[in-house]
Amino acid sequence: MRLFRCEVCGQLLYFENRRCEKCGHALGYLPERNNLMELEPEGDAFRAVGVEKRRFRFCANAAYDVCNWLVPAEQEGEYCLACRHNRTVPDLTHPHYLKKWQRIEVAKHRLIYSLLQLNLPLESNEDREGGLCFDFLADPSEQDAPKIMTGHDEGLITIALAEADDAEREQRRNDLGELYRTLLGHFRHEVGHYYWNCLVRDAGRVSAFRAVFGDESADYGEALKAYYKAGPSADWQVNHVSAYATSHPWEDFAETFKHYIHIVDTLEMVGAFGMRVAPRLDRSGDLKSQVDFNPYRAYDIQDMVGAWLPIAFALNSLNRCMGMADAYPFILSPGVIVKLGFVHHLVHRAAPADPVRAAVAERREAGAPPTAAAVG
Repeated sequence: MRLFRCEVCGQLLYFENRRCEKCGHALGYLPERNNLMELEPEGDAFRAVGVEKRRFRFCANAAYDVCNWLVPAEQEGEYCLACRHNRTVPDLTHPHYLKKWQRIEVAKHRLIYSLLQLNLPLESNEDREGGLCFDFLADPSEQDAPKIMTGHDEGLITIALAEADDAEREQRRNDLGELYRTLLGHFRHEVGHYYWNCLVRDAGRVSAFRAVFGDESADYGEALKAYYKAGPSADWQVNHVSAYATSHPWEDFAETFKHYIHIVDTLEMVGAFGMRVAPRLDRSGDLKSQVDFNPYRAYDIQDMVGAWLPIAFALNSLNRCMGMADAYPFILSPGVIVKLGFVHHLVHRAAPADPVRAAVAERREAGAPPTAAAVG
């Protein structure tokens, strides 16, 4: 995620801001410019400051304070590039559902931001059957009815509304023995399944996938039963970024995809702040880091991992000073870095052709295997 600034008064802004508190201008995110735009009313729409001869309006979901994205005034549809993927939203007559939906939409919009910056294919269910769409569902009111489970079915991703309740999500994290559980993490994991379909299965790369992640033809249901019964092997961190990643190659890919987006998006913000890490006690220089590249366009996974590990160590150290859990309590072993590299390569192959990037990637892939790296 990048930093944003009001071009009228210079105030720094959050991605979710709808109004500049310093100068009072209304704000809207314009995906085509990747910027929060200052708005001036013009008739029944708005004119974005600095964008001549064009008028915009807010996504229809702005009426519920869940979206600040803009759409061209002449566009026929009501919804922005992010909200057009919503298939089902909560019943807003329920007094508590709107607040939970607002939290879900914050995470979803940040997900779509990342997918757009990576130039990944982003078709909705209206574009084609099996396109990306979301159901945000509340648990049934009947006590004996099964609860909604967050999950995926081809392009349809279901997010349980209960996951927007911090106490409920923390309880589930503890019950499942997870190190980490967030709404944004759910979105990034579940969309990883969608991109397995797009970038692996439909693109004819299953053989290459199996060489890195294993045979996904193993019975998925039985694999999950075995995982929940016996748990992961003692040495699971050698090749997996999380315990759950050991349950099945599909879950391994989705977990790796999630962590790839975690790393890329956080590194972009680190670079936007001009942050650098250079510990005074690190005489070897191994923990020096400065993000002087665009991680959304990085040619080499090693550049990203090399920058990420010192940043993660610093974040964890700061959190511990505040009595909080580690921000990134995961180990990136050589085996995990290979898998991150596989995802990185898939993502950039899916982006518009860039001969320079492709040539560099080929040279990198012909080099030495990654060295060990860990955060813990």
